Amino acid sequence: MSTRSDSQEEISGQVDRPPRFSIALVNYKSLEMTSICLDLLQKAVDVSEIPVWVVDNDSNDASLEYLRSIDWIKLIERKPPGEEVGFLAHGRALDMILEKVSTEYLLLLHTDTFIYDPAIIDIMLEKFSADDRVAAVGCMEPVLRKLPHTVWRTATRGTKYYFRRLKMALGLKTRPPTLYYEVYFKSFCALWNVNIIKSHGMSFSMGEKIPGYEMQDELPRLGYRFVRIAPREMFRYLDHIDKGTASAKDGIRLKRGKIRKYQNIVGKNLANR
Repeated sequence: MSTRSDSQEEISGQVDRPPRFSIALVNYKSLEMTSICLDLLQKAVDVSEIPVWVVDNDSNDASLEYLRSIDWIKLIERKPPGEEVGFLAHGRALDMILEKVSTEYLLLLHTDTFIYDPAIIDIMLEKFSADDRVAAVGCMEPVLRKLPHTVWRTATRGTKYYFRRLKMALGLKTRPPTLYYEVYFKSFCALWNVNIIKSHGMSFSMGEKIPGYEMQDELPRLGYRFVRIAPREMFRYLDHIDKGTASAKDGIRLKRGKIRKYQNIVGKNLANR
C-alpha cells in the first residue's frame, strides 16, 4: 500500500478516527469501466480506511470475476427478481449498501465515473460542515456541456415543453410535457447524509422514481437542503460517461456521440494504466 498523501488524510480524517464517508457503486456487465473506476479510487483515497461497497446486480460475466479478485472492496452479489430492471434494480442495490454502512455520509458513484482529483470529495464534505440541515451535495447535470449546446438544448426542449402544455390546454391529444431543465441531483457523484436518510426511514428506491428523486421531493418539505455543485466545477475533478453502462453493453442503440465519448474516455484511461 502506498503512503497516504495529505489530500487523502484530509478526506478520511485522522488515523484514530472512523471514516466520515463510505463509497457505493453498482456494477452490471461493465468490466472496463468498473476496473478503471476502482483503479482511480484506489489512487484517490485510502481504501484501507474508506469502506468501498460494490453491489453486483447479477452480471454473471467477467466483471463479477474481476470484483471477486479485489480484496479491498466489500462485495455484495445480488440476484434481482426478474421484474427489476434499470434504475429500479440500481436503487434496490444502493439500499442494500445503505442498510450496512455506519459512516455519516455515503458517496454514490457510477461505475462510469472516473475521479482524477479527490479534492472534489473534500469540497462536498465541506458543504455539510457549514450546515447540519444539508441532506445531499451533488450536480444536476450528468455531463459538462459547452455554452452553445446548453443554449440550443434549453431552447429546443423549452419550445417542446410549452407547445405540449398549449395542446393540453386546448384539449388536444399529446404526450405529457417534460421539464426542459433539471430539478434533481444525478447519482453519478452525489454525497448523502446517511443519518438524515435513516432517521426518516427513507431509502433510494422509494416509489417509482429514479433512485434518490423521491427523497429530493420529500426532504425539503421537512426543512432539509440540497446543495448544488455547478457542472463547470464538478467536471474539473472527474469524468462521467453518460449512459456508460448502456454504451458498454448495448451501444448500437445509443447515439454515435455517446458511443464516441465512451470509447474516448475509456481508451484514454486504459492507455494511462
